[in-house]
Amino acid sequence: MRNFNRLVLNEWFKISKKRTFLVPYLLVILLPILIGYIIHSVSGDMFQSALDFTSQMLLPNGLGQALTIIVIIGTAGVVAKEHSLGTIKFLLIRARSRTTILASKYIAVLLYALSLTIVIAAATYGSGAIWFGIKGSEGGFSDILLSVMYGFVYTTVYSTLAFMIGILTTSTGATIGITMFAIMIDKIIISKEFYKYFLFPNINLVAYENGGAPMPGMTLTFSIVVLTVYMLLFLIAGFTVFKRRDVA
Repeated sequence: MRNFNRLVLNEWFKISKKRTFLVPYLLVILLPILIGYIIHSVSGDMFQSALDFTSQMLLPNGLGQALTIIVIIGTAGVVAKEHSLGTIKFLLIRARSRTTILASKYIAVLLYALSLTIVIAAATYGSGAIWFGIKGSEGGFSDILLSVMYGFVYTTVYSTLAFMIGILTTSTGATIGITMFAIMIDKIIISKEFYKYFLFPNINLVAYENGGAPMPGMTLTFSIVVLTVYMLLFLIAGFTVFKRRDVA
């Protein structure tokens, strides 16, 4: 376990050593401040408090989507660049299995997503406090936690998809392009029974709030199961290709 933790730490160092490493963190701090200012200037009474602002902004159809895009751009090359730079050969000659190496990369991607999620949540609350004031009840914090959970599920699913695409294509550009396209079309709902088994109508769990549903016949449990199956398929496909690919 200690050796695996070292691999994860090594992958985190690879991500953090990029010259642009701090840019995403600056973006997720500045975006809520800018959006809060615009909303306050145009419609100052749209939100009643920082709690209200934060719980709404962090949803997948708000800053949660912007966060997902930032995470994908930041981690799209975690596998692909190893191939393009030729460093994958040196990585695989270590006394570690390919499965362990790839798992460490995936965990590093999730940690990166989690760190940005924490930063954007704190920045959004701070922005809300500046523009809308601090007031509300304890229930408001539970709403924020729920929004963070919805947003993190959304980000995790798309990060896993991007992770798989990066392995299959070994191209950072293709990984970003394909995943961005998926994000753009995930709001499309096809009113056919079979469509509920696709990824897109299940990925935004916010649709189940207040007794709603993306499509008739769908439940929260159903969507969680569907998302779990898709993520497992993404990981199985990625790990299988990575283990069998010849990099000589």
